Amino acid sequence: MKHRIRTMSLVAVALLAAVAGLAVPGPADAQRPETIDLPAGFAGEGVTAGRQGTFYAGSRVDGRIAIGSLRDGTTEVFVDEPLVPAATGLAADLRHGLLWVAGAATGQAAVYDLETGEGIVALTLTNAASTFVNDVVVTRDAAYFTDSLNPVIYRVPVSNRGEIGEPETITLSGPASEFEAGQFNLNGIEATDDGRTLIVVNSFKGTLYTVAAESGESADIDLGGATVRTGDGILLHGRTLLVLQNGSGGATPNQIAVVRLRDRLTEGRIVDTITSPLFETATTLARSGGTLIAVNAQFAPPPIDPEPEVVLLRGR
Repeated sequence: MKHRIRTMSLVAVALLAAVAGLAVPGPADAQRPETIDLPAGFAGEGVTAGRQGTFYAGSRVDGRIAIGSLRDGTTEVFVDEPLVPAATGLAADLRHGLLWVAGAATGQAAVYDLETGEGIVALTLTNAASTFVNDVVVTRDAAYFTDSLNPVIYRVPVSNRGEIGEPETITLSGPASEFEAGQFNLNGIEATDDGRTLIVVNSFKGTLYTVAAESGESADIDLGGATVRTGDGILLHGRTLLVLQNGSGGATPNQIAVVRLRDRLTEGRIVDTITSPLFETATTLARSGGTLIAVNAQFAPPPIDPEPEVVLLRGR
């Protein structure tokens, strides 16, 4: 399938305006910062948007969490003594005031108070010898985590009052369960508004799936022969899915694939791809108002900018 690849420009942001609800930037936007540095020593990977222009980013090497301000263009350490010594995917649960953090190879997840950063609980999702708890999404009544090395989804219930339940393991069936041994498989995860259907990406295969949140039954999202290899973080807005391809597969550029979903999520088409010269193995995406926030994981040295950072794709 043919589609265009463009560097980040006013034209590209105009596309984002059309498919993701972003506003087209005006002349003044050129004066706004394009990146925000993370605190010293951070190895960024996960990001999530909070309230009133705030965002949170995690450090995969030590589990610390930073809080940032889009308004001020600054970050500071939010969680200095993490409950789990690694942080990959993050999800801000605004409904319950919780910050959920995937714990990578620890097999754990951490939950913090979204306002204070106080640790609430460390959860053991699995005791498997080989695991990588990669990303997380929050619905009205649960948090769901992917494991890139095992064909399961972990579910942690949360009550209306924000009480956190015991982790559950949902065994996958169908095409999403077909893992390639020794590779990173399921990675980014999103959920429909009603929380009944999850969407996941297989980084190695470049495929997208729907997963029934209750049963784990999965189905392909037919991309018409296209793939999203190295797909990492994903972001769902209406019927548009943004897939951040981290480019770690060599031939795959570091870019955002814009996928238009249709026919009850059974099909999707890549309507465009967007890249930025500021991407340095960008891994995950968050959206705050008219701004997309992408974390530079800087997996492939040497970095363009040695400071750990997030890249901003701004609207107005």
